[in-house]
Amino acid sequence: MRRLYYLARSIDSMDEISADLHEHGVTDWRFHVVSKDEAGLYTHRLHRASVLDRTDIVRFMERGLMIGAVFGLVLTVGLQMFSGLEWPLFAWIMLVAFFTLAGGWLGGFGGIVGENYRIRRFHDAIDRGEYLAMVDVPRKHREKMKQLMAENHPEAKLQGESSSLNNPFVEKDGRFHVT
Repeated sequence: MRRLYYLARSIDSMDEISADLHEHGVTDWRFHVVSKDEAGLYTHRLHRASVLDRTDIVRFMERGLMIGAVFGLVLTVGLQMFSGLEWPLFAWIMLVAFFTLAGGWLGGFGGIVGENYRIRRFHDAIDRGEYLAMVDVPRKHREKMKQLMAENHPEAKLQGESSSLNNPFVEKDGRFHVT
């Protein structure tokens, strides 16, 4: 699944895009709009992006789950080998599960305050009052969707595309860095 990003200057344009996409079988689950005009999105009945699309909560929770699992495993193995505790296996598994879930929960706090790494580059345009449309399409329909949008809605400019899946390892610039 690929996510296509389009910027448009007016809510009326977004309204037309939404109606056109619905006519072509794109459901609200695959079409999201980000705008600082939340009331306008509501009155025009446009499907606004959820908190999961607008913030980095999912990415940070994934990171937290992984860090918590590693920490829990290291701590549990260390305790089991060096403490002399004779707990049943179930207790050790629950200790690892606790640290895994605690890591995800704490990670979520970091992600809820941050703007999603995929839409961060559109922050200034959204602040200027533009509308960001995010359309999720299967890879095989990507070119067809681009053509449809270019022909029917030339006012909405294609700004890029990405995977619709989160990558917990990307940095602030949206790229994966090894060093």
